[in-house]
Amino acid sequence: MIGVPSADAAGRPIAGRKVRVLIVDDSAVMRQLLAAILAEDDGIEVVGTAPDPYVAREKIKRLQPDVLTLDVEMPGMDGLKFLDNLMRLRPMPVVMVSSLTRHGAAATLRALELGAVDVVAKPQGDLRSSLPTVAAELRAKVRAAAQVHLGHAPRVTEAARGIPPVPCAAARCERGVIAIGASTGGTQAIAEILQRLPERMPPIVVVQHMPPRFTGYFAERLNGSCALEVREARDGDRLKAGVALVAPGGLQTDIKEASGGYQVRVYEGEPVNLHRPSVDVLFDSTALIARANGVGVILTGMGGDGARGLCAMRRQGALTIAQDEATSLVFGMPERAIREGGACEVLPLDRIAERLVAWVGEGEPG
Repeated sequence: MIGVPSADAAGRPIAGRKVRVLIVDDSAVMRQLLAAILAEDDGIEVVGTAPDPYVAREKIKRLQPDVLTLDVEMPGMDGLKFLDNLMRLRPMPVVMVSSLTRHGAAATLRALELGAVDVVAKPQGDLRSSLPTVAAELRAKVRAAAQVHLGHAPRVTEAARGIPPVPCAAARCERGVIAIGASTGGTQAIAEILQRLPERMPPIVVVQHMPPRFTGYFAERLNGSCALEVREARDGDRLKAGVALVAPGGLQTDIKEASGGYQVRVYEGEPVNLHRPSVDVLFDSTALIARANGVGVILTGMGGDGARGLCAMRRQGALTIAQDEATSLVFGMPERAIREGGACEVLPLDRIAERLVAWVGEGEPG
């Protein structure tokens, strides 16, 4: 008997079909916990579990899952090697479920560079208080992963080609602010942009939906591959030309005026659009402070975080840019911003850095 196909021509689950998930983790307890979490979603079916990449490889062939959850810290075959082979030979959406250790975070960031689409931190400490948030996040990210356009994700293998610098107009470098927001697929998209920018740019503030601790390692990796200085934001940091600040995971980040310039405020605010940090929080503050000297860039990601804030920035005269559908891993956030009228321009990923450099050279807005 021939079964009804569960995926379309692009490999994405057909509407109305459950998302088929294979869980790969060396801990039997964690496999059971993740399976129980995902089973609570009527739109998700856990088709199997695997304790290591060797078993996973055979079950992928036999079970044909739509999404893989993967912990890279496993004995036997290196998880990163497994992922690298998988993305070359049988590309499929992978959500990393990682510990908050330094090694776990570093390995997960490398996994994102190799093509994994998102990351969820393993439950820590008091499960009673942390589990509901982690569970909701895992289910949402698995559903989003099932809809990704895998061919759109830049696979980071070396520093992107830089764009020749232009003179940084004084008005832009002194009073300009570039605010960037992203979610699913955003680590690669942000790297693609920042690695192509010259050293002399106005201050940049980045919100990437990512668990605590991971953002610091993300900033470190970017700093090693960019002409810009890139680091995780700290409360009270002044915005400086040539410096990109990455909002810390688990905290809200916005900007405010300070002694003739700007500084970031990092604080334990409530989640906005279920996120902390939230793109809307950053964009709303940039709209109020920078006005026409601001740029808002919204990149790949699920949901609608950032759409309202991008609209606010546009109303204040800022240049607002949305990544186009063809290059977005998940078009949710850019699509919402475009639909609500927040984007002045819609550009493919490989043209955004060039547009930012051109804006720098324009100087004072007329």
